[in-house]
Amino acid sequence: MLDSLKQKKNFQRIKMRIKTGDLVKIINGKDKGKTGEVLKTIPLENRVVVKGINLRTKHVKPTQEGETGRILTEEAS
Repeated sequence: MLDSLKQKKNFQRIKMRIKTGDLVKIINGKDKGKTGEVLKTIPLENRVVVKGINLRTKHVKPTQEGETGRILTEEAS
């Protein structure tokens, strides 16, 4: 992954002023206006992972008879 980022012509690592634990407000996307805590920073991609924002839902079918299906919610990374 790192090699593919470096091979891009416009590869430029920008110093991030956000650290893990900071409270941030989302300014773009489907969760615009929400606030959350930063769980992880990814400086090479200029991204951060924010708690409770951009969640993915996955519908899981039952695996055995008599079991009910589930809806799992997980963080996107």
